[in-house]
Amino acid sequence: MWFAALLQIWLLTACSGSSASLAQSITLYTCVNDTTIQPVLTQYQATHPGAKVELFRAPTGQLNARVASDIRAGSLKADVIWACDPVTMQDYVTQGLVGGWTPETEIPATVRTRDYVGIAMLYLVAITREGVKAPASWSGLAGAGKVAVPDPNVAASALGALGFFGAKFYADLKEHGAVQVGTPDDVTTGVAQGTYDAGMTIANSAYAAQQKGSPITVSWPKPGAVAIYGPVAISKTTKNTQAAKDFLSYLTSREGQTVIGSAGSYPTLLDVAGPEKPRAAPVVYPDWNAVTSQKAALLEDYAKIFGG
Repeated sequence: MWFAALLQIWLLTACSGSSASLAQSITLYTCVNDTTIQPVLTQYQATHPGAKVELFRAPTGQLNARVASDIRAGSLKADVIWACDPVTMQDYVTQGLVGGWTPETEIPATVRTRDYVGIAMLYLVAITREGVKAPASWSGLAGAGKVAVPDPNVAASALGALGFFGAKFYADLKEHGAVQVGTPDDVTTGVAQGTYDAGMTIANSAYAAQQKGSPITVSWPKPGAVAIYGPVAISKTTKNTQAAKDFLSYLTSREGQTVIGSAGSYPTLLDVAGPEKPRAAPVVYPDWNAVTSQKAALLEDYAKIFGG
């Protein structure tokens, strides 16, 4: 009798421990590069014993494809999504996939909604190879030689830029010989290697290449670098609600924002240090509501310029 009772207690304890362990494990979908995401996950797991984050990381276009595949299979597999722009995240909200909760945070309300909160910024800037004059304004980029632009169907920052500049800006670049590549990193590499004379890329990518010795110049043309915030949200179908909430709370905390800044991304908590940024650098902000409502038309007009 005593053995059977002891065995039952052991089984209950073991099952309880297994459930607790399972509750600590979450799956994160993100488009954020490994340079940023790996230090964040390492530090989070180190300071939260028992926590584990399974990662799926891909550019925005592939991230959307993964989410669509999940939905076709029955439900979203991610517990948390960290997107690279609010248009992508708002689309997930509209589909009923994420949202409904955000943690208390000092992050400005300008990059928050009731469904998601911005935790990192991207700044789309111009780069030129050594010997090419940097454009003082974005309109001058067309005259900078062979220009490379990232694909808004692939990169969130490029979609934000398309929403801010409009199709006419890209048509002018195309008329002057601009070519489309995949991601901002592809632009940075191409200009650094001399394949292109200039291009549009994100600031942290450009400065990282410059620090490694790439012969490029980084500029913030007037009216300013295009600012795109990357939001994070919790899945509406997560079975690990508390663990997912804990992770979001960490990302929006001063500790999490400090790790994001030290890992090479620009935090959204204003007094937390991030990568290099010129003093009083001009910055512009897309109208995200307009970009969201006009996304299909914008991409259609863009496809007429650079192809589908």
